[in-house]
Amino acid sequence: MKRLHLLLQALGPAGVAGIGVLLFCTAFYGSAIRPAERELGALRLAAARPAAGRVAAGDPRAAEFQRFYRLFPALERLPDALERLYALARGSGVELRRADYQLEDRGGPLAAYRVTLPLRAPYPRIREFIGAALQSMPILALDALRFERKKTDDPEVDAQLRLTMYFRRSTEE
Repeated sequence: MKRLHLLLQALGPAGVAGIGVLLFCTAFYGSAIRPAERELGALRLAAARPAAGRVAAGDPRAAEFQRFYRLFPALERLPDALERLYALARGSGVELRRADYQLEDRGGPLAAYRVTLPLRAPYPRIREFIGAALQSMPILALDALRFERKKTDDPEVDAQLRLTMYFRRSTEE
């Protein structure tokens, strides 16, 4: 114990602080850096493998994936799908005055076409439109729906509807 006390006195405050920093760094490396290096190695290994969405031609599941993706219409059919959506809205008595569109094509087999529709109509008509669209268009997904009523006695509600339509990429023929 006396030797330790003499050693600490000889090192001085800066030496003691240096040893403390060295011990902290060793513990930090073992508890944070080393596990992160292992995780990075695993991620690099996973990235080197073929992507899960892209099946190799020799893979027996390739035919199953091809059949699945063929269930989606080609991206060239987008105008037809939009016209069908508008017709369903008209049939339900919902007026579509404007819409925001965004195509997301991330290089996978499917492209997502996001449609945001601000609506103003009686609630039952909006509900009828959404139900008809989801039932008759299997490529359609409801992402978000927001209702707002300006006054409690107002028969119409303002709604914001965000839908996504999925299409097979044009190159996937």
